[in-house]
Parts: sequence; C-alpha cells; structure tokens
Amino acid sequence: MSVTTATELSDKQQRILQYLRTHAATKTYFKSRLIAEELGLSAKEVGANMTAILNGDFDVKVEKWGYSSGTTWKVST
Repeated sequence: MSVTTATELSDKQQRILQYLRTHAATKTYFKSRLIAEELGLSAKEVGANMTAILNGDFDVKVEKWGYSSGTTWKVST
C-alpha cells in the first residue's frame, strides 16, 4: 500500500488538510458538515476526500470517530 504525500493531494484535499492543520491545535473533533460549510464544499465531498488524508503521511493524524448526525473525525497533531 502506498502512502499519500501532500503533492499527490487534489486541491480539495489540500484545502481540507490545511483547515485541519489550522484548527487542530484548538479542537480535536470535526464534523464533515462543519468543515464543508467553512470550505464551501458538501459534507459528502469532505468525507470522500478525507480518505486520502486518513491514509496519508501528514503532520496531523485523522481517525473516523463517529456517525451520529454525520461523520465526525478525530484529529491530533
């Protein structure tokens, strides 16, 4: 299995990763729909693009955490 790097991310994936990097210091859990609202995407787009970040080797660690009221992601640095 190959590991995704930042240069291999699409524009949407890079925007999501940057959002997580910016907010991970003050927040641990993120809902797809709230990320989507901030970035002008749909919650479905966030979820679909989060997989590359989840499986990549980045300075933030992302875990799929919960599904009530939409998908929640646990992010740590």
